[in-house]
Amino acid sequence: MYPGTFAATTPDKAAVVMSDTGAALSYAELEERSVRLSRVLHAAGLRPGDDVALLAENGLRSFEVFWAAMRSGLYITAINQHLTPSEVSYIVNDCGAKAIVVSSHCAGTATALLDGTPQVTLRLAYGPDPADHHDDYETALAAAPAEPLDEQPRGRDMLYSSGTTGQPKGVKAPLPGVDVREGGDALLGLFGPLYGFADDTVYLSPAPLYHAAPLRFGGMIHQVGGTVVVMPRFEPTAALAAIERYGVTHSQWVPTMFVRMLKLPEEVRAGYDLSSLRVAVHAAAPCPVEVKRRMIEWWGPVLQEYYAATEAIGVTVIDSPTWLEHPGSVGRSLLGVVHVCGEDGADLPTGEVGLIYFEREVLPFAYHNDPGRTASAQHPDHPNWGTTGDVGYLDEDGFLFLTDRKAFMIISGGVNIYPQEVENALTLHPAVLDLAVIGIPDEEMGEQVKAVVQPAPGVVGSPELERELLAFLRTHLAGYKVPRSIDFVDSLPRTETGKLQKHRLRDRYLTAAG
Repeated sequence: MYPGTFAATTPDKAAVVMSDTGAALSYAELEERSVRLSRVLHAAGLRPGDDVALLAENGLRSFEVFWAAMRSGLYITAINQHLTPSEVSYIVNDCGAKAIVVSSHCAGTATALLDGTPQVTLRLAYGPDPADHHDDYETALAAAPAEPLDEQPRGRDMLYSSGTTGQPKGVKAPLPGVDVREGGDALLGLFGPLYGFADDTVYLSPAPLYHAAPLRFGGMIHQVGGTVVVMPRFEPTAALAAIERYGVTHSQWVPTMFVRMLKLPEEVRAGYDLSSLRVAVHAAAPCPVEVKRRMIEWWGPVLQEYYAATEAIGVTVIDSPTWLEHPGSVGRSLLGVVHVCGEDGADLPTGEVGLIYFEREVLPFAYHNDPGRTASAQHPDHPNWGTTGDVGYLDEDGFLFLTDRKAFMIISGGVNIYPQEVENALTLHPAVLDLAVIGIPDEEMGEQVKAVVQPAPGVVGSPELERELLAFLRTHLAGYKVPRSIDFVDSLPRTETGKLQKHRLRDRYLTAAG
């Protein structure tokens, strides 16, 4: 189904609500406005297979653009509004966007794109202070017909990776080839029954909508007639308040958010009614075992984890009771056959760490304009096996455990060290707000383990704190895994989705080392 179904049956029901202000978009409004925008895009010459870019903060208009693309056979590329004009320009040009929709919040960046994105033929801006040389979004919608186009082929997203290891990559999959009014979303077929998505679902999205999971899951909720509650940005107490205020039944998080909520004072955490929660999904990064255990103790067995990627090459899932029997696992496969392979490409025995591949009938995506990167994501002997560079192992029951990303592995004195293990051991230390572990050059060992810590509020980084944290780690880890030293910083480079951009952090040390 699609929003038009519910515009006919429950027109006044909220499709989207902003958690902070309560501003809402009903199903009738989402249907009409997405139809009008699809007409605007069509009149501007966009046809199935073309791309529309969205540059905006979290807001109601984002889902209007999403559904206009979905009912026009277009690709939608939602772009991180925090990127620089040159970074945005790269994505707009790389995806070949013929139209761009921007909010007032991004007006400066949008104006800076004018000369460097000549293929864009339609520029729309909304909000109180729109970008220069852009057509007014509301005026364009008001002038467009409210009747849907006769043909409404289903579109899909074409999103760019968050760039945790370098230049963002556009992930492009073939269009579904079905009518949006008749053909369902394949992801909804997987996750809908698993998580119980239905018309009574109230789904809290605390993450930015330019990221794959919030955008896709929001679209799924609209296909079952539920309500999406969008936070403008994640903040721990505001998230708890939103669950209570809106009677949230489903939500999705990243582990960093769990850590921030767990570090709230006990009286604050206990002050909110979270009893409406049926499912709390988490993904995007490995969750430290103790963090997840404490979340289950707090919220109950509502946590559901999946392991996937923007590339959608495969999915593993695990619920709370199963995780408690296999702590640290990201589950067993729901989509694709999991393989763990060694350097020679051969399947490794149970328990051995290697590169994770998912076997599908065909590789379901390609990196746009980058056949070399697409080839590097394929197994050398099995082109239908895909990887995103994660490393892990399978246990004897077929449960997958993530170790780290291959690109982040530290080789010190010929020994492999996985930073995630060190980070997990230190994450919940009360003096630590955030941290990262990286490898830096070492003349004798090749690389040495370096920890970079953002102290908790009121805590000052000092030699004494460094000694305390290193001593703490020695009680939890083998000596060779313990960092040689710890640096203290004011902040770490993370995306809004909580992903640590280690390449940026490591580049600082490489530059300093010459």
